[in-house]
Amino acid sequence: MGIGVRCIMVLAAMAVFIAGGAWGQAPKSVGELAKYSRADREKMLYDGAKKEGKVVWYTSLVPSKDIAKIFEAKYPGVTVDVYRAGGIELTNKALAEHKARRHIADTIEATPGALMTLRDEQFFAPYHSPHLKNYPDSAKEKAKNGLIYWTTDRESYVGLAYNKNAVKGLELPKKFDDLLKPALKGKMAISNDESSARQFGAMVWSKSDGFIRKLKDQEVTLHGASGPGFNQLIVSGEVALSFVGFSTNVAHAAKNGSPVAWHALDLAVANAGGVGVSANATHPHAALLLVDFLISPDGQKMFNETFAYGSGAKNYGFEKFYPEKGLTTEEYADRVEKWMRLMKEVTRK
Repeated sequence: MGIGVRCIMVLAAMAVFIAGGAWGQAPKSVGELAKYSRADREKMLYDGAKKEGKVVWYTSLVPSKDIAKIFEAKYPGVTVDVYRAGGIELTNKALAEHKARRHIADTIEATPGALMTLRDEQFFAPYHSPHLKNYPDSAKEKAKNGLIYWTTDRESYVGLAYNKNAVKGLELPKKFDDLLKPALKGKMAISNDESSARQFGAMVWSKSDGFIRKLKDQEVTLHGASGPGFNQLIVSGEVALSFVGFSTNVAHAAKNGSPVAWHALDLAVANAGGVGVSANATHPHAALLLVDFLISPDGQKMFNETFAYGSGAKNYGFEKFYPEKGLTTEEYADRVEKWMRLMKEVTRK
């Protein structure tokens, strides 16, 4: 065999070795993909996502289908299959499938109560994202080795919501203490749900149980409607003001011309949504690509400008309060139950 032929064979073998080595370094499992931190992360995830073709997204977000269309426009060739439900229904479905080893959901976006339950059942793959540097620790649920289980991708804040026409002549509360002013007796209402209980948790943390019991003299009305339904009562003027109004709902109504406004009190309870990826994702590249998009600057701009959500990465000039932070699932459930009892003690139907 001539020297030239041997050189060609050696070079060919080296090329195969190098190619094989490069391929061997490529992430293969969900766990490996989730940790991938090289500069080509987005390209690598998008290339893989196009081969997978879609991502199955479980979420409690109301505008989820509109968000899916924005993602699909940014990443052509990747379809988002959306399943939307409330936190309890979503958790039960995802958990039942997980225990039955039916790996359907790729990415989960929901409120902390749902995410905490799934975390405790080892549902999530801890992940890295280049966008995590933009977020404070309060917006990240930490796992081991610098990874996280989920990142807060959107927030709506609980504070004072009111109908401008219905509160004319009233001095509006600026802090919790102001809720006890005699002029507000019989004029306030709240919704009968966990979000209201969380606001009571903020008052317990900031003030005391005793402060909350003083609210009984204010004849606060308890309504069965919650979320957007309760906001409509404020829009119509049936409810003049509420200290459990959502900033996002009020912003949407105001944008449509309704005479409503919102501001924070001592603390603004953050009703946050976080996004994580299944440890058994069937479409792992697409799952992580969607996670990265939602917490990216472009994703956060979308949440804020298009859907009026706040960002866990921004300071809005008021103190945010995360009632579930640092608690186990059981501790949080116990506290919510306590706050619900307090709420029902001091309100009237």
